[in-house]
Amino acid sequence: MRAPRAVAAVLLAAGEGKRMRSRLPKVLHPVGGRPMVLRVLDALRRVAAGPVVVVVGHGADAVCRVLPTDVRVAWQEVPRGTGDAVRCALQHLEGHRGPVLVAYGDTPLVGEETFLRLVEAHVEGGFAATLLTAVVDAPDGLGRVVRDVDGSFLRVVEEADCTPEQRQLREVNMGLCCFEAEDLQEALAHLTPQNAQGEYYLTDAFGWLAARGRKVGTVRAREVTEVMGVNSRRELAAAEEELRRRTLQRLMDSGVTVLDPHTTYVAPDVQVGSDTVLLPFTVLEAGTVVGCGCTVGPGAHVRGSRIGDRVRILWSVVEDSEVAEECRIGPYAHLRPGTRLAPRVVVGNFAEIKNSTVGEGTKVQHVSYLGDATVGREVNIGAGTITCNFKYGVPGKHPTVIEDGAFIGSDTLLNAPVRVGAGAVTGAGSVVTKDIPPGMVAVGVPARVVRRAKQEDNP
Repeated sequence: MRAPRAVAAVLLAAGEGKRMRSRLPKVLHPVGGRPMVLRVLDALRRVAAGPVVVVVGHGADAVCRVLPTDVRVAWQEVPRGTGDAVRCALQHLEGHRGPVLVAYGDTPLVGEETFLRLVEAHVEGGFAATLLTAVVDAPDGLGRVVRDVDGSFLRVVEEADCTPEQRQLREVNMGLCCFEAEDLQEALAHLTPQNAQGEYYLTDAFGWLAARGRKVGTVRAREVTEVMGVNSRRELAAAEEELRRRTLQRLMDSGVTVLDPHTTYVAPDVQVGSDTVLLPFTVLEAGTVVGCGCTVGPGAHVRGSRIGDRVRILWSVVEDSEVAEECRIGPYAHLRPGTRLAPRVVVGNFAEIKNSTVGEGTKVQHVSYLGDATVGREVNIGAGTITCNFKYGVPGKHPTVIEDGAFIGSDTLLNAPVRVGAGAVTGAGSVVTKDIPPGMVAVGVPARVVRRAKQEDNP
C-alpha cells in the first residue's frame, strides 16, 4: 500500500494525563525506551508527505524539546477537548487540499501499516471522513459507534453521553481517523460543547458530516492492541509488555532462540543475528546489534553496543562498546563506554574496562581495571591490575599503552602516563611509574628494570 502524496497529519499531544500521577507529560513517558509521542510520530511521518502538526498543551515546553525541528507545533492554551485541539492545528494546514490523518500521542503501538490502511480506505471510498473501529468485549471508556438499521454509519457517542441501550454496543471508536481537509474545517466550525464533559468532541464531526449526507467510512482494526491508549501506569506497563512480545516474536521468527520470553527484555530497534541464544534476565537496550551464534545471558545487560559473532556474555554489563567475534565476557564484568575489544579477547570476573582498546587474543583477568588504555595483541593482564589514569591535582585522564605480548603480573599498578613495551614483564605487586622497554622485566615499588625477559617469565 502507498498513501497519496497529499496526506497531512495532526498529532494530538496536549493531554495532561492525570491518571499517570506524574510531573512528566503523559506523551513523554517511554515505551520501548522511546517517548510515546515519538513512536507515533515515526509511523505518521512515513505516511504523511504533507505537513505534520503536533498539538501541545500541558507540559508543552518539555514536549517541544523532544520533537523534531521540521514538524509544526500548535498550542492549545486551554484544554477544551479533541475537537478544539484539531481546530488549533488548522492554521498550520492552510492551503492543504486532501486527506488529513488525526492520531493521538498516547498510542505508542500504532504502526505505519494501520495508517496506510486507513488512508487507502478513505481515498478509495471517496469519504469525507473515515474512522478506525473495533468490536470489543469490554468497551468501557470508549465511544460507541451507532449505526442505522441498514448498517450505515450514524454517529459516535462518547460513553459519558451514552443511553443505557448505546452502552450495550460493542463497536467502538479507536481514535485514529482521516478527513478531507475542507470537510474537517467545516465540521469543526459547527462543533458545540453540549455534552457531559462540556468539551468540543472531534467525534461529533463524524455525526455532523453524516447527518448532512457526506459519506463517512469505517475501517476495522486488525488488532485492538495496536491502537491501545496509555492513560495510566498500568496501561503503560501493558503497552511495554505488548511491544516486548512483538519484538521477541520478530527475533524468534528470524532464527533467534529466546529461552524465556517472560524474563527477556529487548528494545524494538535491537538487531540480533541467527542462532544467537538469549538466556533469562537479559536486557538489550536501544542501539544494540548482536551478531550470529552468540550466547547472551543469563543476566546480561547490553546498551548501545555492537557485538560480533560467537560472543559469550555472562552476568555482565556492556555499555556503548564494540566487541569483536569470539570474545568471552564475564561473569560480573563491566565494559563502560568507549571500550573496543578485538577478536578472541577474554574479560574475566569483576574486570572493568573504560575507553580502552584491547588487542586480539588478550586476557583481562579477574578484578582488573583498564581505563584510557591501549592494549596490544596476546597480552596477559594479571588479576588485580589497575591503570591509574587520574592524578590528584592534574587535570584530565592519562593514557596507558601496553604493547603486544606483554605479561602484566597480578596486582600491578600502572601509574599513567606510562608505556609497557612489547614482550615486557612486570612482577606481581609492582608499581610502574616509568616506561618499561620492550622485552624487559620490571619489579618492585616503584618498579625497576632488572633484566631481560626469559621464556619462562612470559609463557
